[in-house]
Amino acid sequence: MDKIGRFGDLGGQYVPETVMNAVTELQEAYDRYKNDPQFLAELHELYRNYAFRPSLLYYAEKMTRDLGGPKIYIKREDLNHTGSHKINNALGQVLLAKHMGKKRIIAETGAGQHGVATATICAYFDMECEVYMGREDMERQALNVYRMELLGAKVTGVDSGTATLKDAINEAMRDWATNIETTFYCIGSVMGPHPYPTMVRDFQKIIGEEAKAQILEAEGRLPDCVVACVGGGSNAMGIFYDFIGDKSVRLVGAEAAGRGIETGEHAATVSKGSLGIFHGMKSLFLQNDEGQIAPVFSISAGLDYPGIGPEHAHLHETGRADYVAVTDEEAVQAFEYLSKTEGIIPAIESAHAVAAARRIAPTMGKDQIMIINLSGRGDKDVQQIARYRGVDINA
Repeated sequence: MDKIGRFGDLGGQYVPETVMNAVTELQEAYDRYKNDPQFLAELHELYRNYAFRPSLLYYAEKMTRDLGGPKIYIKREDLNHTGSHKINNALGQVLLAKHMGKKRIIAETGAGQHGVATATICAYFDMECEVYMGREDMERQALNVYRMELLGAKVTGVDSGTATLKDAINEAMRDWATNIETTFYCIGSVMGPHPYPTMVRDFQKIIGEEAKAQILEAEGRLPDCVVACVGGGSNAMGIFYDFIGDKSVRLVGAEAAGRGIETGEHAATVSKGSLGIFHGMKSLFLQNDEGQIAPVFSISAGLDYPGIGPEHAHLHETGRADYVAVTDEEAVQAFEYLSKTEGIIPAIESAHAVAAARRIAPTMGKDQIMIINLSGRGDKDVQQIARYRGVDINA
């Protein structure tokens, strides 16, 4: 990051004056607490005793044998409390909000995992929680909607636009702008105005820190390739960050190609996006020639965002990370493959990373090592995948 809030020319703070006061307050608070020993000790205690970190680095022996390439390890973020990597960031932000004296937490959610994680931590800290979720996503992820409500959160459906993640973010930002004194906006990914991309990454980088230590212990050396799915990009940034300086490690992000990038029905931002400004940041977005944000499509509610975090856009721009597009069908096949091969049912978001790994592994040698970040578990997706395959599980 060349200067505060920037990754090269990307990132920044592109927000209206009504939101700038809240952004400034948050930036000052994060700058104060990010290196505070007491805050960090409290956070890492919660990571250990509430989120159940460190998460397991699992050797996928059958997958390794089947694909015939590198030794494959899976970073099991699906084993965290609430079932995904989202708990890492929710713990950090809600703890920060508590130190700031905020009483109310708002969040956006796509697949529902960030909403569930935020609702969980709010229940733990006895804080008011409201989660904005696109109506389309509420239908796709009805189980997570009920989980949030069970945890005491208010889930507010958003019907505007495409009724998906970007629209939920729009509504959450409007709420934040009008309730700055009492409300903390807990953003779920490495996106938005500074300090969010940096702050969310810092709360997620524990994934890569653990994975590096674990692979060095298991194999005595670094991996050759690290693969993760990318929507906004928090799980990928979390596992990538500690490896960025290790030039021998290839970093691969798997984005959602939906029905195919040639169809226009996708969320493949790096493959088809262009430079723009949206949701308070300068980054890559799917947009038309006039800069209007384009509708996106993915079987994955967690990946159907029309942009990508600015640090990812910078990693792409500099060539440090590669980004590949994975179709719905490839992701569903990978969902089924990991379930049958290793007995692990991945989130459909994470299945995009598994699909990319299946594509890359046969091109690598048997003396090489790959780590796949399994960002979440797939309980929430089973019914949707069954529908996709034409199976009526209620029959």
